[in-house]
Amino acid sequence: MVEKTIELTGTSANSIEDAVNLAVARAAVTIENIRNVRVLEVNASIDNAAVAQWRVKVALSFVVAERLHE
Repeated sequence: MVEKTIELTGTSANSIEDAVNLAVARAAVTIENIRNVRVLEVNASIDNAAVAQWRVKVALSFVVAERLHE
């Protein structure tokens, strides 16, 4: 088995968890066999002395499909 890891950034006005879930859900539209997500970085933009938006950089790992001599 071979896995590939890519980096994505999810953004949410609600929470860090929502930002991670958004990144995974969006990736799952085009990527099969997602196995793992690791949070690499969390940032927030501030507006009027409050968190306006969460930005979460994640590393997403998925299994590379086996394709033998198509």
